[in-house]
Amino acid sequence: MIELQLSEQMRQWRKQVSLKKVIGLVPTMGALHEGHLSLLKKAREECDVVVVSIFVNPTQFEDSNDWAIYPKTLSQDISLLKTAGVDVAFLPTVDQIYPEGDHFQLTEDSLSRLFCGAHRPGHFRGVLTVVMKLFHLIKPHQAYFGEKDFQQLQLIKGMVEAFFMDIKICPCPTVREADGLALSSRNSQLTLEQRSQAVELHKILQVSPSASSAKSVLSQKGFLVDYVEDYQGRRLGAIRLGKVRLIDNVIL
Repeated sequence: MIELQLSEQMRQWRKQVSLKKVIGLVPTMGALHEGHLSLLKKAREECDVVVVSIFVNPTQFEDSNDWAIYPKTLSQDISLLKTAGVDVAFLPTVDQIYPEGDHFQLTEDSLSRLFCGAHRPGHFRGVLTVVMKLFHLIKPHQAYFGEKDFQQLQLIKGMVEAFFMDIKICPCPTVREADGLALSSRNSQLTLEQRSQAVELHKILQVSPSASSAKSVLSQKGFLVDYVEDYQGRRLGAIRLGKVRLIDNVIL
């Protein structure tokens, strides 16, 4: 597996790839788990070359302290990528992705203001900006994203369409623990008690007759609820357990 840290290294590598090769990209923020590995597996099955980026993007965190404590397990992540048959790991620093600072940013003025966007100002501006930068640097033919972040997935699809980008966005199903909890890098920050409580999010989103009733039940159980809303055939929800924020969605 090739490991690249500089943007210019990525540019040079990309120029050398045969035009006949299909390149798949899996963008991540590291702290890899089975959910990420499911994306890698699908990319490996469908593409000639698989690139994974690991970059904890500071511009999508509204709280700098949250960015600082986000789990970082690079050595373990690299081992997982090698085992998964990844061809290239792109491991840039903040200076490599934002050489000019973050003065230039990409915004969306509708969906990005709802749901997670309403509770995390600037979050999706940071997400869309960094994904656009990665797309330009790596120039993938296909890019893989998990359906757990359903709002993010829809925004990235919309960005690709709006800017006439010749990239196929490939959604991948949410991977869950045996008890139904959606896998997330943030799960490692839960205490044992919080972990046992967290599974209620998925259960309640599934069984509640309406979004408002799901929100009410979650609140009654002691969760701090950011939102529960129905959107495009999905029920989306976000809760907070202590300092940890968890999201999930279910198909209606």
